[in-house]
Amino acid sequence: MCGNNMSAPLPAIVPAARKATAAVIFLHGLGDTGHGWAEAMAGIRTPHVKYICPHAPVMPVSLNMNMAMPSWFDIIGLSPDAEEDETGIKKAAESIKALIDQEVKNGIPSHRIVLGGFSQSVIGSNKEIAILQCHGEADPLVPLIFGCLTVEKLKTMLNPNNITFKTYARMPHSACPEEMMDIKQFIEKQLPPID
Repeated sequence: MCGNNMSAPLPAIVPAARKATAAVIFLHGLGDTGHGWAEAMAGIRTPHVKYICPHAPVMPVSLNMNMAMPSWFDIIGLSPDAEEDETGIKKAAESIKALIDQEVKNGIPSHRIVLGGFSQSVIGSNKEIAILQCHGEADPLVPLIFGCLTVEKLKTMLNPNNITFKTYARMPHSACPEEMMDIKQFIEKQLPPID
């Protein structure tokens, strides 16, 4: 992604239309790349925000019969009590931290960086962080109950007043225009222009 990992592909970037005073780092889901999400972010772009869509490393994924595919970490199972790839999650977090550090070096303060993602998720340690979680009500891959359980868990870890959970009728494991507009509004609220 960045730093000393020369073998990882460079992230897909949607540059700010004017001087970047904020950044969004958006992580794709299992088996995907940053390119599709960069295109989606370009569709909701805010002029002062730089969008960074990194690519996950290719690795065997236990859930998919050890088939190699882009993944932030191994997924062993989808049940709530499934074992988790703690080492892989920590490694992914380090890669994301390196991206954040790079943007800070580029002059964007850390409080002006939003972290987002699709399917495989990441959470920060800031108790006052604002969270927008979106979920399709017709998602056959990650059932809605998992989204509800995640929100309930987040409410025990973070300020519940800062958590927004939106669902979208008939939306499968994908994104829809209404969701993308909600994401755009969330980004604009969290990262207003600075003049």
